[in-house]
Amino acid sequence: MMAAFRKSLSEAGYAEGQNVSIELRWAEGRLERLPELAADLVRRQVSLIFAGGGPEPALAAKAAATSKIPIVFASGVDPIEVGLVASLSRPGGNITGVSFLINTLGPKELEALHTLRPRATVIAALINPDLATTVLQSNDVEMAASTLGLRVRILHARTEGEIETVFTSLSQMQLGGLVIGANAFFFSRRDQLVGLATRYSIPTVYPGAKL
Repeated sequence: MMAAFRKSLSEAGYAEGQNVSIELRWAEGRLERLPELAADLVRRQVSLIFAGGGPEPALAAKAAATSKIPIVFASGVDPIEVGLVASLSRPGGNITGVSFLINTLGPKELEALHTLRPRATVIAALINPDLATTVLQSNDVEMAASTLGLRVRILHARTEGEIETVFTSLSQMQLGGLVIGANAFFFSRRDQLVGLATRYSIPTVYPGAKL
């Protein structure tokens, strides 16, 4: 991601260390760190904040910077639903960006799993409970499951240890498969998720091809 970011800056005429300085901050999957990281950037009076990895970094930046610093986000959610912008055509304020809307793919992922396991009656969905979109993701999957005549069990994990615990419990349940919710934390733990699904032979649908 950073390689592409620096390449795009270079193509726009910016060279790090010459006419632009980049202050990097990583939450390392710990969402509770985001407010302080955003506040630190505001204290340093940066000219612009780029917030990637879901809506949470952008929301933290918005809360810290208010209307003082321009914010550009890259996220997979509907920016209107989570309160980032007023509308897609006229975002308003000091925030703009790009949304890939991958969080809306949960129902489609469930359909794909149902196609693979048509006799399954119960499916699990793994969602990070700390996300701004937790309720939206849960509701979308539950509605899709109802349409397909399935029951869905919503499971939560916010740490590597909790992911391990979820898969251990899944191995003891009579489930048709698992749908992984879209969020930066799960993306960063893709090797763990794939390894556990393979270890316990759980049919699993992931939110991105790189998983």
